Amino acid sequence: MYAIVEIAGRQYRVEENKHLVVNRLQAQTGTTIEFDKVLMLGGEKISVGAPIVEGASVTATVKEHSKGDKVLVFKKKRRKGYTKKNGFRHFHTLLKIESIQSK
Repeated sequence: MYAIVEIAGRQYRVEENKHLVVNRLQAQTGTTIEFDKVLMLGGEKISVGAPIVEGASVTATVKEHSKGDKVLVFKKKRRKGYTKKNGFRHFHTLLKIESIQSK
């Protein structure tokens, strides 16, 4: 069984006992989070919401918070002697999907 769920404004396909990396969530490590915005349930029978599936939810546990790979930003103006180099690392949260409940 799988589900399409909206987490922090983005849509993800989740399955039970799988890990998922999302944008940083405001939750402590080890806490359990329940997501109610389930857009679709799949498996033997497919349920599509309009816009969400009523009575369905996804439960996940926060495993860790981390940073992503560094993205380099390089600016240059030719013949002017102007260069600027900057780096950026995005914050991530690792979730373990515990269960998918349907109505």
